[in-house]
Amino acid sequence: MKKMKKDTRYLTSVALMAAIVILLANTPLGMIQLPIIKATTVHIPVILGAILLGPAAGAILGAVFGVCSLISNTMAPTLLSFAFSPFMSMTGIPGALKALWISVGCRIMIGVTAGWLWILLKKLKVDSLAALPITGFVGSMTNTVFVMGSIYLLLAREYAQARSAAVDAVWGMIMATVTGSGIPEAVAAAVLVAVIGKVLLQAMPYFAKSA
Repeated sequence: MKKMKKDTRYLTSVALMAAIVILLANTPLGMIQLPIIKATTVHIPVILGAILLGPAAGAILGAVFGVCSLISNTMAPTLLSFAFSPFMSMTGIPGALKALWISVGCRIMIGVTAGWLWILLKKLKVDSLAALPITGFVGSMTNTVFVMGSIYLLLAREYAQARSAAVDAVWGMIMATVTGSGIPEAVAAAVLVAVIGKVLLQAMPYFAKSA
């Protein structure tokens, strides 16, 4: 009975965090439209969920984020939507599989990385005041590095075509996105995860014990 109650609380908590991910993903606060790509804050509840509930829950929340990104890029496409929606693929089934990895697989890695990093930092007895922003920053950079790195490795030619640039210029454009968008997103995530995570860990001792 006790285990059932804990499992029920866990599933309810995952569902609640997933609802927050979906809510953010469908409001301007979660997907901020930029001229070329959509900047995101949706990864923040994914990171928080991974901290509070563990890497498995983080992976589930990352998958929810990825599906929301896939739908967003299908329903409201941008120049780079071919990299996030299999339905916008420029190269058929191979391109669709690559888009599925970028939109969903890379987002799963946010939760996995943040969850295991949090566990490692706690085992090393790093204080939460430092562990929370570190996990927030690394979790956010995981999103940027995996997504932009996968675009470079898997879709460099298509990316160059979408940007009307030479293929050998793609690396520079990828790095410009990482520094211009990814790093500010990571800094914001570090601050927000530190503030919100501290409150949640104090208010929800169950999470603190299970994290």
